[in-house]
Amino acid sequence: MAMEIVENPEVAESTLETLWRIRRFEEAVEDLYGRGMMHGTMHLSIGQEAVPAGATLALRQDDAITSTHRGHGHAIAKGADLTRMMAELLAKESGYARGHGGSMHIADTKTGNLGANGIVAGGVPIATGAALSAQMRGTDQVAVCYHGDGAMGEGAWHEGVVLAVMWQLPVVYLCENNLYGMSMSSKQAFRLEQLSDRAKGYGMPGVDVDGNDVQAVYDAVDEAVTRARTGGGPSFIVANTYRWRGHSKSDKNLYRTREEIDEWRTKDPIGRFEDEALKAGALDQERIDGVHDRVRSALRDAVVEATKGADASADDLLDAVYAEADR
Repeated sequence: MAMEIVENPEVAESTLETLWRIRRFEEAVEDLYGRGMMHGTMHLSIGQEAVPAGATLALRQDDAITSTHRGHGHAIAKGADLTRMMAELLAKESGYARGHGGSMHIADTKTGNLGANGIVAGGVPIATGAALSAQMRGTDQVAVCYHGDGAMGEGAWHEGVVLAVMWQLPVVYLCENNLYGMSMSSKQAFRLEQLSDRAKGYGMPGVDVDGNDVQAVYDAVDEAVTRARTGGGPSFIVANTYRWRGHSKSDKNLYRTREEIDEWRTKDPIGRFEDEALKAGALDQERIDGVHDRVRSALRDAVVEATKGADASADDLLDAVYAEADR
């Protein structure tokens, strides 16, 4: 039976900490980028924190996830180290990919994160493969594939789902529908009453949920994970949410209105969760303030420690490309 998150003080507090760790991390990297300390680009998920926070509560550490170009929240919720993540974005040797991958290529196999991916729908066949591996090895591990609404138009999405349904693999496809694939509205791209209707054509269960509601996300993922873990095959979940920032740092936001953005900001998933936890009596303001202070301190320490690291070197760029041949 699924748990009620805000009725358990310990779970409510740890969930709130996850939500704020994601939000504060992304605010920190946005600030560093604005000050010229971080190069390249990044895709922020501010406003979408409830999806990874809720989904991860339904997973074990040995369950796998695949992520996306907008993947900071997925990594943090699954247990990634903030300092190593920050170091990666700052192109430091101490980063997860030794400073070579940057924002879109963070992986942490120790926590089951098989990696973010700069290719739209690139994580779909990887998650399908991870689920096939679990099935062939006879474990009860599950793979969760995070992807955006734009991924549903890619051939890799279709191919991965077809195989998963055919072989009844233990995988959950979790679409973070933030209403836009870059600047294309999902309502224009897909002629569906709700995006989860797409599941019907593949022969798997599908459901739309409020992606700004931690409990709703958890309930849907927990049901799908339990089904997958017990041999029931794949599921498709669409978590409807919204990104407060543009697609990337180069996005001028010309395709949506200020009124639309402001309206969605009133649906802040973190403020909503705090209000629910207070109302349920799981947390009081003192414990909430304590979470704020801990997270603020953790992010400050992560930035300080990460900036101390040695810069990544181009001398070893090929180390992860070719394996040494036996002589």
